[in-house]
Amino acid sequence: QVQLEESGGGPVQVGGSLKLSCVASGFTFGNFDMSWVRQAPGKGPEWVSGINSDGDRTKYAESVKGRFTISRDNAKRTLYLQMDSLKSDDTAVYYCATDPPVIAPNVPWGQGSQVTVSS
Repeated sequence: QVQLEESGGGPVQVGGSLKLSCVASGFTFGNFDMSWVRQAPGKGPEWVSGINSDGDRTKYAESVKGRFTISRDNAKRTLYLQMDSLKSDDTAVYYCATDPPVIAPNVPWGQGSQVTVSS
């Protein structure tokens, strides 16, 4: 029973910071590349960042490069996303997933964590 539980989101002003967490269970977390995906209102999902299973290689979408940092703690079965210098365009629901993310009926997703960036 795979479970992904995101947390850490909330309202924040432009230029502020948030750190998201995703606690995973039901699979061998340390064996999987992981990612963060976000979905803004009225838009499709957007891949944000990825990290390999060992946590020593990371990738970022151009829109967040230099502002976001992905990391993981395999012992804690937790994925993180540190978000700095937040912009209004970062407003979205953020989800954790494997990398590449898979959207299919048999693939479980968490509830996501809402990030709302305002002035």
